[in-house]
Amino acid sequence: MGAARGMNSFERNARECGYGSIAGIDEAGRGPLAGPVVAAAVILPLDYGHPEITDSKRLTPRQRERLSEVIQREAVSIGIGVSEAPVIDAVNILQATLAAMREAVLGLFPPPDYLLIDGLHRIPLAVPQEAIVRGDARSVSIAAASIVAKVSRDRIMEMYHRQFPQYNFLRNKGYGTLEHRKAIAKYGRCKIHRHSFQIAEIDALPLSEELGF
Repeated sequence: MGAARGMNSFERNARECGYGSIAGIDEAGRGPLAGPVVAAAVILPLDYGHPEITDSKRLTPRQRERLSEVIQREAVSIGIGVSEAPVIDAVNILQATLAAMREAVLGLFPPPDYLLIDGLHRIPLAVPQEAIVRGDARSVSIAAASIVAKVSRDRIMEMYHRQFPQYNFLRNKGYGTLEHRKAIAKYGRCKIHRHSFQIAEIDALPLSEELGF
């Protein structure tokens, strides 16, 4: 319970400043070579805590699926935003991520009066907000959003796998694994690949089959 309570400190501070409807926002899919970036915004009940809700990268796929169902049941509101590959190519990954986050926040009802955002950047909305580095490991609201965003994106990539099975998106979720890069070399890129992401640059990174998911 102590760890769960510690994950509530940003939410408590916001409430002490007079805010009542606080949303956590995070994204999944900034790094892959293919597929969308997906953002989630989550408003949790007052003083909500759950001992297992943490940064989605610390959880197994099965844990994420189970906790996403818990969050769906217990959250006050959830919003999802998606920026597909053509948008990422047109405006760059940061702006596409912020656009997805904005869409997620606008999908919340009731609307939030304060935002807790994972990372360094504020969302282009006239709502008081706070960007928190490593927020997905420090705020229960952001952690919940990270889980929902990751599960939502994985489900989108599973649908794309049925359209483009040659890339095995079911396994790699669009990340630059060796298998995925070999498939691109053999088949070229499909419509959900990010053409602004250079394969040569990715090849220089120490990627593994498990990176990013």
